[in-house]
Formats: sequence, structure tokens, C-alpha cells
Amino acid sequence: MSVKYSTLLLSISALLAAGGARADDPVTPAIPGVAAGGVVLELIKDGFNGTEGPIGYNDGSLLFTETNANKIVRIGPDDQVSTFLENSNGANGLALTPDGKIIAVQTKDTQVGAIYPVKEKTVLAKDFQGVKFQRPNDLVRAGNGGIYFTDSGTRPTKENPNPEPSHPGVFYISPTGELKQLANDIERPNGIQLSKDEKTLYVANTQGEHILAYDIAADGSIANRRNFAKLEGWQKGEDGTWSSGADGLALDDEGRLFVASNAGVEVLSAKGEALGTIPVPKKPQNLAFAGINKSTLYVVGRGAAYKVPLLTKGISSRPK
Repeated sequence: MSVKYSTLLLSISALLAAGGARADDPVTPAIPGVAAGGVVLELIKDGFNGTEGPIGYNDGSLLFTETNANKIVRIGPDDQVSTFLENSNGANGLALTPDGKIIAVQTKDTQVGAIYPVKEKTVLAKDFQGVKFQRPNDLVRAGNGGIYFTDSGTRPTKENPNPEPSHPGVFYISPTGELKQLANDIERPNGIQLSKDEKTLYVANTQGEHILAYDIAADGSIANRRNFAKLEGWQKGEDGTWSSGADGLALDDEGRLFVASNAGVEVLSAKGEALGTIPVPKKPQNLAFAGINKSTLYVVGRGAAYKVPLLTKGISSRPK
């Protein structure tokens, strides 16, 4: 081994040690325009009691929901972790209005509405045709104020192994407050996102092989369901069932779609082409761009929160 090469290895080892990173930490593949190869995905903290709903907040921090702990957590630009909001009513997915209100799908008393500021709490939707929502999961707010959200339906639990059947679906609250069900034929609708021009709605189907896409009409309704992209995460689980694990969705400023799946963070072009996958130690559940210039991707899942700097950035007018 040459002296020069040996010195280089020692320098790399010193840098890894100084930054708290390890040689076996997950690193990004080289994805043109998205990620430089070899950038470490950094663990911020592990041990959260639920990790969902991340959004980039207007002070450069990241907010996410610690759903099972019934609160919203803040990760500052300096990686300091603190509680942003207690008693969130089991908030899961989050959205942000231009005037700073936080809208959430809520899983304790199932509903959709504003939860912050606390003095301005409002309920936007509590049931559909007299039947309460089962498991509101994720949401996205359009520029006109309309809100798209998913209800993943009932699932057996230890406490309730035989729940009453429900019809999972995609719903829309119009800018005037009218609630509509837009789709009821998705096995398990999960993450939801709008294209940059807001002409296409993307839906993650956890039990399906593809990200779904729909055309959006002027009244907010959707049509022309199609398979937007096949996911690398489509895998057979230990229980013998197949799932992509498709969960949260985020969009960058170039219209690329970032998908949390069984495979990690899958990056898709605006045309649905697979560009590469960023590995994550624990299965990711959701993700968002945040930071002062929104060039840091935050990934949360299975009680852990990570971040990685990218070459691309999020859309400045959106929270994720």
C-alpha cells in the first residue's frame, strides 16, 4: 500500500470519527441531480414512540408526529429535539396553511382539522355520510385551500382482532368545506401528494405494487386512475403476503417523487422512471424536505429520525 493511499484512508477514518459516523453507515448512491454518491444518512435520534407526518416548518425546523405519544416533535436546524405540541389527538399526517395553521389527520377521535395554534382548533371533517373515519392517514393541501386525505380503513389489532369492516378511501375537502369521497377501490391508501403543477394526484397503496396517479379536474375531483411507477419495495413478507410498503410521499423542486417503501427512499422522475433508492436502516414511514434552503431530506420511521443533504431541494412554497 502506498504512503499516499494509506494517508488518505487515515484521513477518511478521522473524518468519520469526528462526525460521529461509522464506516458501515448507509450512504446515498449517485443519483444525477438528486444525490452525490457516498453521502451518509445521519441518525438524529432513535427511540421515538411513533414516527409520522413530517413537514418543513417556516423557521427551518422539521416537525413530525410522535403519534403513539400523542404529540408533535420539533427537530431544529441544529438537530436539537424538543416537543412542539402536546395532546395532538393522535395526529398523523400534517399540512401547513400560509398563515401558519397546522392541519392534521387525527387518529384518536378520528377527524381532520386544525390543531395549531391551540386557540384556533377547528374540525373540517369528522365523518362521511354519518360514518366516522377509521384511520385517517395522510393529507396534502392544494394551493387553493382544498385538502386531499386518505383513510386506510380498519386493521386488526391486539385489542380489536375482528374490527367492523370499512371502506378505505381518498377524500377531498373543498375550499368551501364540502367533503367528497374520491376513491374507494384502493386496498390500503396511505401517503398522498400533489404534482408540482397540481394537475396530478399521487397515492401510495401500501398493499399494491405501484404508486397510483390520477388527473385532477377543476372542481378537485379525480379521474383516469393509472399505475404511475412500479416500486422496488414490492416484496413478500415473512407472513407470506406481498406489499410495497409504500407510505409517505415528498416532491422536490424538479417534480421528482420521493417514496418511503420497503426498499428505502425510492426516487422517481416526474414521468415515473426509477432513478435510484436511498437505503435507510429502519423501514421508512414518511419523509419531507426541510432546513433553511430545503435541501435536506428528513426521513422518519420505526421510531427513528434521519437526515441527509441532497443536491436537489424541496418546493419552497410547500411544507414537504
